[in-house]
Amino acid sequence: MVKLDCFSPALAVCALLASTLALNAQTTPPVETLAPPTGEVLLTVTGAIGLTNADGQALFDIGLLQGLGTVTITTKTIWTDGPQEFEGVPVATLVNALKADGHTLRATALNDYAVDIPATDAVPGGPILAFRVNGVDLSPRDKGPIWLVYPYDASTAYQTEVIYSRSIWQLHHLEVLP
Repeated sequence: MVKLDCFSPALAVCALLASTLALNAQTTPPVETLAPPTGEVLLTVTGAIGLTNADGQALFDIGLLQGLGTVTITTKTIWTDGPQEFEGVPVATLVNALKADGHTLRATALNDYAVDIPATDAVPGGPILAFRVNGVDLSPRDKGPIWLVYPYDASTAYQTEVIYSRSIWQLHHLEVLP
């Protein structure tokens, strides 16, 4: 028997955390279904997705969007006065939840304006699909139902004409393209 004198409280916590994570990975099945919407559909996602709730597409009402997990970012925009508080679903979360397999997200607004967004923009801490600003739900009159918002103040890389052109409002459809 070999005796190791490397025990420490920090090592014990790490071992406990590792065993807990391993147990959770074994007992928590991946999400394989997406419930159908029960309210007004705010967002339709089509294309190269592996999880749907309607004929080849994923339909989201506010409850389904919130169920993915929301974040709040506070940032200034070139379209508003002063810092605004945006609440929504990270694009990265949506892409991962739907098992999207593409290189481009084609975003389309209610007025048929469309913009292609590289899937590489879908990173943690990146853009969100905002459905609420300063605690108020977005309506089509106020850039809703969804506004794709980048954390503009987080980096100068988010303060370019290219990024501003991807910041589509009145968003209602995303298509995942190969």
